[in-house]
Amino acid sequence: MPRRRQHRSALAPRVKVWLEAEGRYGFGFGISEILQAVERAGSIKQAAADVGKSYRYVWGRIKEAERVLGRQLVVTRVGGKDVQRSALTDTARRLVSDFLAIRSRMLQVVEQEFARRFD
Repeated sequence: MPRRRQHRSALAPRVKVWLEAEGRYGFGFGISEILQAVERAGSIKQAAADVGKSYRYVWGRIKEAERVLGRQLVVTRVGGKDVQRSALTDTARRLVSDFLAIRSRMLQVVEQEFARRFD
């Protein structure tokens, strides 16, 4: 009986990076996208619409990250005519920047190792 030729799917490496505080999830790609949207929009409500999530979900993710990290990430102002009612703290800006740099480097290393070992 002849052997059947097996179809092999192309493999691709995947890596998920996140930060924990005392074993609890504190920060990852999703919250970094939310914070970047807040920075661009100047509004949590608009940021939620921009990332396709509800205001309640986005607000909850921000507050949970702040609670776990023990740091304020977003400053909000109530009322006024100014469109810029929400802004990232300097801590949040650094956290997003540093997290994305680490994530990018991790993806690069994984892709290099994958190419070395699987090609």
